[in-house]
Amino acid sequence: MISPKETLLFYLGHPAHYHNISVVIKKLSEKGFHIILVARGKDVLFDLLDGLPYQIIFIKTKKEKRKLSLISTVLKRELVLLKVVLKYRPKMLIGTDIAITHIGKLMQIPAVILNEDDAKEVPLFTNFGIKYATAVLAPNCCDVSPYNNKKVGYQGYHELAYLHPNYFTPDKTKIKELFTEDENYFIIRFAELTAHHDKGKKGINLSIAKKLIDQLAPFGRVYITSERKLEPELEPYRIKIHPKNMHHALYYAQMYIGDSQTMAAEAAVLGTPSIRFNDFVGKLSYLEELEHKYQLTFGIPTNHVNALFEKVDELLKHKSIKKVFSQRKEVMLNDCIDVVEFWTDYFMKNKKK
Repeated sequence: MISPKETLLFYLGHPAHYHNISVVIKKLSEKGFHIILVARGKDVLFDLLDGLPYQIIFIKTKKEKRKLSLISTVLKRELVLLKVVLKYRPKMLIGTDIAITHIGKLMQIPAVILNEDDAKEVPLFTNFGIKYATAVLAPNCCDVSPYNNKKVGYQGYHELAYLHPNYFTPDKTKIKELFTEDENYFIIRFAELTAHHDKGKKGINLSIAKKLIDQLAPFGRVYITSERKLEPELEPYRIKIHPKNMHHALYYAQMYIGDSQTMAAEAAVLGTPSIRFNDFVGKLSYLEELEHKYQLTFGIPTNHVNALFEKVDELLKHKSIKKVFSQRKEVMLNDCIDVVEFWTDYFMKNKKK
């Protein structure tokens, strides 16, 4: 066992960030590390953290769109983080926020970014975060240039850190309210698309959503999960389960369609047919690899709306689609490492001495 004074701090700003590290922090805690989770932003993230046996520090933030306000918000987050670091003296800062890289640099503590996006698609994060990080843990296919010298690559994806069969067992009883006998169901996802790297990006609008519902409804139930506020006519389709059970719902779904990158990748690694419809199609290497190497997801750009409905129709007509995708998933899994073991080993070996 290590000294209980050895603290690792994980900084979370989105529900996906908690999922990314949920298994890793459990392993590290079992090895004797004191785990601190600093969480900001979205209420569903706070719901996910409720009841966990770790020290959790919440930062309430307001969404700011103007650049000067964004800078002010980041500085406020950094001030809170600095106070936490001064109090607990962690051996490493880990997360996906630029704040950890700045405070890490200031306090001479290793700051490790967990990243899956190509650097050119998140320019502010790259120039003000990755630039100052100690290291960037990213899939082999991910390009973080001009800072590839900081990259610690591995054959795998973020989503395998919590959805690999070693760590995730689908359980139909957790989502029994979604089923009527053996009726199929489909999940549609709306991302918020308000982050700085989402500027000018489009996804599924109301008109497209209504057409998708009409197309899917004859084949099963339709559920919607959304970061953004739903229009009144879509509200009846909102999925009513706890956020902690979403991956069970995704596993048993007949198909996933959405404008979220993360959930498209989650569906893919679970072996659920996955369609993503947004302006990031063709731009993110990890999703391109899941699509073109493993055929586990399909990307449709927003200027090809008819192609979206055609792809949905094609998948609906495939009678053994879930079996085919399960086989493709196994091929992918055989190519990938145990991401949890890789991350855990890295954090333990590279913490501040």
